[in-house]
Amino acid sequence: MMEKIQKFGGAMFTPVMLFAVSALLIGFGTLFTTEVIMGPIASEGTIWFGIWDMILSGAWVVFNQLPLLFAIALPIGLARKQNARASMEAFVIYLVFLNYVSTILKHWGGTFGVDFSQEVGGASGLAMIANIKTLDMGMMGALAISGIAIWIHNRYFDKKLPEALGVFKGSAFVLGVGFILMIPVAFLAVLIWPKIQSGMNVFRDVILNSGTAGVGIFVLLERLLIPFGLHHLLYAPMFYDSLVVPGGIYAYWAQNLPEIAAATGSLKEIAPYAQLTATGWSKIFGCVGVALAFYKTALPENKKKIAGLMIPVALTAVLSGVTEPIEFTFLFIAPQLFVVHAVLAAILSMVMNLFGVVGIYSGGVIEMASLNWIPLAANHWKTYLVMLVIGLVAIAVWYFVFTFLIEKFDFKTPGRTSDKDSAKLYSKKEYRERNNTSKDGAKADKKATGDKFETMADQILIGLGGPDNIKDFTNCVTRLRVNVVDPSKVESDEYFKEIGTYGTAKNGNSVHVIVGMDIQYVADAFGENLEENE
Repeated sequence: MMEKIQKFGGAMFTPVMLFAVSALLIGFGTLFTTEVIMGPIASEGTIWFGIWDMILSGAWVVFNQLPLLFAIALPIGLARKQNARASMEAFVIYLVFLNYVSTILKHWGGTFGVDFSQEVGGASGLAMIANIKTLDMGMMGALAISGIAIWIHNRYFDKKLPEALGVFKGSAFVLGVGFILMIPVAFLAVLIWPKIQSGMNVFRDVILNSGTAGVGIFVLLERLLIPFGLHHLLYAPMFYDSLVVPGGIYAYWAQNLPEIAAATGSLKEIAPYAQLTATGWSKIFGCVGVALAFYKTALPENKKKIAGLMIPVALTAVLSGVTEPIEFTFLFIAPQLFVVHAVLAAILSMVMNLFGVVGIYSGGVIEMASLNWIPLAANHWKTYLVMLVIGLVAIAVWYFVFTFLIEKFDFKTPGRTSDKDSAKLYSKKEYRERNNTSKDGAKADKKATGDKFETMADQILIGLGGPDNIKDFTNCVTRLRVNVVDPSKVESDEYFKEIGTYGTAKNGNSVHVIVGMDIQYVADAFGENLEENE
């Protein structure tokens, strides 16, 4: 079950990777169309306003269509075959479901306690998705229906039919099953979703009603769930679904940016709903302190090497908010440090909250600048100055705390040992011979001239025990998430570091190989390698 939950968590992260570009365009678009900041040039009716309004209309597509994006994206990571067809099937089945629910509520809404005549939004429990007025199940509903569509696809896509019925095989058969199955699912949804929503609301209320302490608890839980790959399941309903505000905190904040930019009061009072997106402070400040501590505590002969290792991973954390490379560098060497890291992250988030630094702060500098500093600096620069001071102090705290603990308990963090890694690297030839999967000359030549990503993918596959040991895999923004048949066949963490990754996270049959920001290239090569060895 844990394997499936982790794989689901990784797959649902796919649409989030689209946010960086959209957020950047929305940030600049809001800044350049806010008359209070830009002056008369930004008033409605000017050419300047028209151009940026056009750009904003395109930038909003991602945030306005989140349920559709989640429904389409999930099969990319979870379908066992023909992922593109699975995405198309999931999209259509989701639309069928939305229409079924809409029609049920139109005719029998009162029976289920839903007034379908109300306007969408607010407390109505209704939403407009793909121009369909339906029950507001948001991202969670989209993921649930997409998950069912994936199950149908995996089970029935290869269903053998009589030759006379061949036109109905494949995607057509999957869709036919989906048409029928969505009928009871739609009735079940309108029956039980309000109860599920009530349970989620209880958790939301506990966190929100706890004020600053609630922010700290939320951030602490989010950090502690990272090693298990389950942190997406905690924050996604808050950030991208309607659990806190309509459309999710991200979309709601972006929609109200013009008003927030023009306001002069405390951001904490203007947008209290945004307090929970404080998970990014440890990314842009804490990780810098950690990197400096690793450099300080490294042996003199290793300092140059550690600087070369820490600079890129720290920059990755600061700029893009991706912390896994640096966090997994020490997580499995000294898990105690990761717990301290999570506690410090929670404390920093509470301090920022106490000083009124509220906004969209779950990513890195690029996202923060796009949705906060660029469009809001004119009226809220003092808040950001306070933020910077707190952040610089936080870097120092992380640095001194980590340095003290590493030296006090002699944690073998990077650069603390002079031993050379003894992990054995296999050549492709050895790999082919060991697994008896030699291919024809053309394929061998193609691999022999492959790039560094193909090489790393080959070496990862070797380290995971070869193709026969792979059940399935997917990837998130930095990790290759693999479920293996026999964990004992997986090489040591040192092996994976030697081949250029940041190590692994292992939990039973689930192995996460931390690759970094090049993961998509490596994952593609890894998949091609598996196909060649089938």
